[in-house]
Amino acid sequence: MPVREAVPAEVADIHALMLEHAAHEGAADQIALTADGLAEHLFGAEPTVRALVAEPPGAAGTVAGAALWHPTFSTWAGRSGIWLEDLYIRPGFRRHGLGRALLDELRSRTGGRVEWDVMRGNEDAAAFYRSLGAFPVDQWTRYRWLPAVPVAG
Repeated sequence: MPVREAVPAEVADIHALMLEHAAHEGAADQIALTADGLAEHLFGAEPTVRALVAEPPGAAGTVAGAALWHPTFSTWAGRSGIWLEDLYIRPGFRRHGLGRALLDELRSRTGGRVEWDVMRGNEDAAAFYRSLGAFPVDQWTRYRWLPAVPVAG
């Protein structure tokens, strides 16, 4: 089951996956990412994210799933790691090892750690990650600081 680096010609497929992912999480109205924006972040002059795609056996050229990720660094661990921003497998291709293959590939790229968020209530995802030996990091609370949004007057 091939897992490989995404190529520019697959931006539309990856963008569609991210829209499906947002819809699956009940947040379709919250995603601001456009296909052009994704192309710039993946393949522009200063890429900020990377993507792996998964093709199912016997269906070369079919993007059945994708993982968007970027490198991280931990001063506590003294090593680099990977932040998994999104992992999504289309429903028709689930339970065939594609998610595991994507995560295995990410893990092979770091001697540090692979970390990600799981939306509360997504018990299927949480069970899948626990089956791999991953665990929640309960002692940390994520904070987010967004740019100021002008108030309409």
